[in-house]
Amino acid sequence: MRTHLISGGCGFVGRNLVKRLFQTTNDRIVFIDDLSVGIEPSKWLGQPLSKQIKNLEIYGSEERLLFIKEDFRTIVRNFIENESWFNDTYGIEIDQFEDVFHLAAIVGGRAKIDGDPMMVALDLSIDAEFFYWITRNKPARVLYPSSSAAYPISKQTEANTIQLRESDIDFNSMGQPDMTYGWTKLTGEYLAKIAASHYGVKITCIRPFSGYGEDQDFTYPIPAIARRAALKENPFEVWGSGYQGRDFVHIDDVLDCTLHAMDHIHDGTAINIGMGKLTNFREIIDVFCSFADYKPEIKPLLDKPVGVHSRYCNMDFVNETLGWKAKISIEEGMRRVYETVKNTLN
Repeated sequence: MRTHLISGGCGFVGRNLVKRLFQTTNDRIVFIDDLSVGIEPSKWLGQPLSKQIKNLEIYGSEERLLFIKEDFRTIVRNFIENESWFNDTYGIEIDQFEDVFHLAAIVGGRAKIDGDPMMVALDLSIDAEFFYWITRNKPARVLYPSSSAAYPISKQTEANTIQLRESDIDFNSMGQPDMTYGWTKLTGEYLAKIAASHYGVKITCIRPFSGYGEDQDFTYPIPAIARRAALKENPFEVWGSGYQGRDFVHIDDVLDCTLHAMDHIHDGTAINIGMGKLTNFREIIDVFCSFADYKPEIKPLLDKPVGVHSRYCNMDFVNETLGWKAKISIEEGMRRVYETVKNTLN
């Protein structure tokens, strides 16, 4: 049986990926999360707990879902010290991981990125140990998720609103990325290139823009705005002026593009994942309020952190080279979120 590994497997992207792989393959999925941000699997996995071996929980009748509650760095160190650590500890033989998806990170919205940048910088530690391990373990394929925050902030101002191309990040001539989060992701991309060129690791990097989905928590802007609309708040509060814009892309499209890219890119090349469209937060409020059938007064909160003025991507490389385009429109994706949030309030 092929076995995949997902770090950060109980976060927003992680749990969607776990469910996607479980539903579309017959493979075994080992997912790891310390639950500092992620959600306990029993609350979202939709499969019963089959058995428990020490700190390993095995879910489902087929026993293909294996969860370990642990800091991923601890797991990596165990593997580095003893290649057969998993077999020795749990009695389950895993010769090699097929696909490794490295989603473990210090994550959060704008308040976390601006409010506690040194905590976010711990991603450097997580990534460094991860890359060291994969150059020794040599899984079949690796995914490293970078971020749109890696792009130079000088290209994302009110006076310089442009579609960001993959080539706008040049390691020979770099601009300043967005806070410590951007720096860690930029460093991760560089390490991915080294892992591919110096160690022969097959690795794909992605730069997702503003991903959203039905099961995202309320610390993120899209579900938070949906909730305020469902409650018909008036006045309707928005961080900053509300005219700052992002490239919103549904999690299903993010996963589709990710898995497609892993079939075609193995040298650490990073690709954009987005709609290629700039949508500001007032427009998002309008969409949700149209679902709720009311038109509130907008109240800007100018003292709140907002980040760069505009951030959206150019998708030409992905569209033309990989033959992939996003399928879920803003209208459809936001309606899914709204209906989910509304149902939680009833």
